[in-house]
Amino acid sequence: MKSSEAQPSPPAGAARDWTIPQRWAEYTPDQHAMWDRLYQRQVAQLPGRVAPVFLEGLELLGMGKAGIPDFDDLSARLHRATGWSVVTVPGLVPDAVFFEHLAQRRFVAGRFIRTPAQLDYLQEPDIFHDVFGHVPLLAHPVFADYMQAYGQGGLRSLEYQAIHKLARLYWYTVEFGLIRAGADLKIYGAGIVSSHGETQYALDDPTPLRLRFDLRRVLRTRYKIDSFQKNYFVIDSFDDLLRQTLDTDFAPLYAELEGLEDIEPNVLLPTDVVSACIRC
Repeated sequence: MKSSEAQPSPPAGAARDWTIPQRWAEYTPDQHAMWDRLYQRQVAQLPGRVAPVFLEGLELLGMGKAGIPDFDDLSARLHRATGWSVVTVPGLVPDAVFFEHLAQRRFVAGRFIRTPAQLDYLQEPDIFHDVFGHVPLLAHPVFADYMQAYGQGGLRSLEYQAIHKLARLYWYTVEFGLIRAGADLKIYGAGIVSSHGETQYALDDPTPLRLRFDLRRVLRTRYKIDSFQKNYFVIDSFDDLLRQTLDTDFAPLYAELEGLEDIEPNVLLPTDVVSACIRC
């Protein structure tokens, strides 16, 4: 569950780290049925579109089993793979809490699931977005290391008042990233993978820009939260994404970017490298 503005203390019933019990036994048959409906709809269209390691993660973590996953079982499988676990939070959490959990290889997820009226859109991420969208890639060792490095970098960013810059890196990789696979592009970002409409739009529609990943460019680029994306950034590999993150000293980079204007999400710069829309 993505971070929010800092709050002075956890809400009632939450631990000091903002975690709460999942209370899996309290889910209703209708809620389990909603998960199954969303799951089957997405797995039917992902082959050929999503990075293969995502589907491998689904299988490794046993997420094809009917009903909302029990976080205890899911975390046990995930921990054996990469040392990560999934913890439940009551909603959006403060930035420092979010980063600290990632730095300790804990992924925070909400426990609520959308209603039929929210089938295709809801404002706050639900358990399907958080778990189906994010968790399978955490079974991939390199991406798991990237997520931990992001959390560690997030904690450092608090010192430089640069959270808004670093949030763009999360948005354009973890949430809405594309990856090159030979001559093709594949989706891997959770915001795409968990969205029926954007799974198709991200690869098929000629409208959005698909730009080669450049860290400075990403940190300067604003994003939309209430519509399909105007542009996506394409990484060459998860190894390269992790390398760029670990090899970059973000402190002077933040200072450098402070003097530069932000870039709107639908702007093409002369220095941008555009990836062809294979399916358009």
